[in-house]
Amino acid sequence: MTTMISASILNADFSRLGDQIQAAEKAGVDWIHLDIMDGHFVPNISFGPPIAAICRKLTSLPLDTHLMISNPDQYIDAFADAGSDYISVHIENNPHIHRTLQNIHKRNKQAGIVMNPGTPVQAVFPLLHMVKFVLVMSVNPGFGGQTFIPETLGRITELSKIIKKDKLDVMIEVDGGINSDTLPAARKAGASIFVVGSYIFNHPDGIEAAVRTLK
Repeated sequence: MTTMISASILNADFSRLGDQIQAAEKAGVDWIHLDIMDGHFVPNISFGPPIAAICRKLTSLPLDTHLMISNPDQYIDAFADAGSDYISVHIENNPHIHRTLQNIHKRNKQAGIVMNPGTPVQAVFPLLHMVKFVLVMSVNPGFGGQTFIPETLGRITELSKIIKKDKLDVMIEVDGGINSDTLPAARKAGASIFVVGSYIFNHPDGIEAAVRTLK
């Protein structure tokens, strides 16, 4: 199983965003992760499609766009136009989740489904045939730099078993508190994509050393 790193720019120094993204790409990260927060679905505000469009100019890596917003259908076109390759949406508070995923497919983008730590893992099972990956939150979303919730590992294992049993081409991504200690445990549980922010961009030895350690 491969180990893919999706570097979250939420923790980057935005005064040097171009340099930091290019350093992460040079260090060997696989995706650039964009945390989109609206101050309503989660208690924080981050950035919107214009920053995504800037990131598209700065890197050729896939843009992994995580919509933590109350009405994702309103913004799928904008983030698709901005250059997102992967667009993931939350199952929570979305009674029309199938339509949302269909809207992502209509733009020829890869769709992901996201679940918070308090959401039963079984909630995403009926949607696995519609997505390229499941993003398992290992913290409560809204802020970077939080501590990994250990109970997440059991959720990843349960999800991995279902994917294998049904022979589905679905990856598991995990986001929150990922570092050199928690990544191996999450990988053993069945995850293959790891969203990493503060460990990469705030590492005392720099971005290259952080990515090398994770890989």
